[in-house]
Amino acid sequence: MTASPGKWRVLIIVENLPCPFDRRVWQEALALRAHGHTVSIICPKGRGFDKGYEVLEGVHIYRHPLPVEANSALGYGLEYAWSLLMEFALAIRVAVTRGFDVIHACNPPDTIFLIGRFFRLFGKRFIFDHHDINPELYEAKFGRRDLWYRLLCRLERWTFATADVSIATNESYRRIAIERGHMDPARVFVVRSGADLTRVRALPPRAELRRGKAHLVGYVGVIGKQEGLDLLLQAVAYMRQRLQRNDVHFVIVGDGTELAAVRQLARELAVEDCVEFTGRIPDAALWEIMSTADVCVNPDRANEMNDKSTMNKILEYMALGKPIVQFDLTEGRFSAGEASLYARPNDVADFAVKLCELLDDPERRATLGAIGRQRVEGGLAWHHQVPRLLEAYATAMTGGAARAKSSDNA
Repeated sequence: MTASPGKWRVLIIVENLPCPFDRRVWQEALALRAHGHTVSIICPKGRGFDKGYEVLEGVHIYRHPLPVEANSALGYGLEYAWSLLMEFALAIRVAVTRGFDVIHACNPPDTIFLIGRFFRLFGKRFIFDHHDINPELYEAKFGRRDLWYRLLCRLERWTFATADVSIATNESYRRIAIERGHMDPARVFVVRSGADLTRVRALPPRAELRRGKAHLVGYVGVIGKQEGLDLLLQAVAYMRQRLQRNDVHFVIVGDGTELAAVRQLARELAVEDCVEFTGRIPDAALWEIMSTADVCVNPDRANEMNDKSTMNKILEYMALGKPIVQFDLTEGRFSAGEASLYARPNDVADFAVKLCELLDDPERRATLGAIGRQRVEGGLAWHHQVPRLLEAYATAMTGGAARAKSSDNA
């Protein structure tokens, strides 16, 4: 059985997060489904997503177990090897039962191209959705360029060499695909991880979430080594001890391999009484917290990985009309523009001062929040990205000469 002309059977493979929790992947799947394509997803199981198979909103989801969430180089190697075997087995199952015309591979890791190369023997297309630059991610996590780093560079090159089309999340990633991956610029498309304005909901603030404080500062995202939560906690300690600010409550929403470590750091810095860790929570609770927040923060530490990467949390903060404080990084500044204040890279004292400046200036907070919302509505929202996603697919599936735009006007 083959797909109807112009209608494609898509198999999305993602390893690092379950669906529909992976918001970018889920938005892509729903967009393709809304335009008449059939979509299957292979992903890991996760907390709250433990069914091996289910159909949600017309998308068929196949999940495999993930025995351990790695936090060492060897652990990641074992995790990726296991996941690759599970993904290959499930891809065979989908090929036999539902069929597919194209594999849409979402990294990390850069190993899914091996499945793509196998199925290209049977005429299937391969699209690489470049979520993370893995050599830089490895260096950010472990601080070294060793044998594993060099292997990741090779895996990245092989992935680009296999891809019919590469989807980049921003212009920095597009340049990597062209310069480091030697891809034809006409086959590299920027599809940003835009906020879905039908999902992100501003709610009435709830005073009790401030825990008796005058202000609330919010963070949402993964809690890993490169996310800079240690820098945020150091900034909180600086505010308390050096700036004598005891009127601010902080809420950190999210989960990850470093959650236990940052909780311990909060105790060591004596700020655990004003920092609340929620773990992973339902969207309704998330929107209540973020809607109540006076300022939202992005403490990603300055390194090659974070400088070139677009962070979903920034777009969600802006969609909610929230002013932001973050370190001054290339793609963070491109996304937020004048909706954010920018601290010197990795300077926790400057981060704390910038945060206090905003907390003490409600008029400026309102202005920055309005700018952010306008930027999202004007070009950074997800619905602006869908035509680019479809253009990338048309190029991959037809082999045509559609040109990717070298300038992202978002």
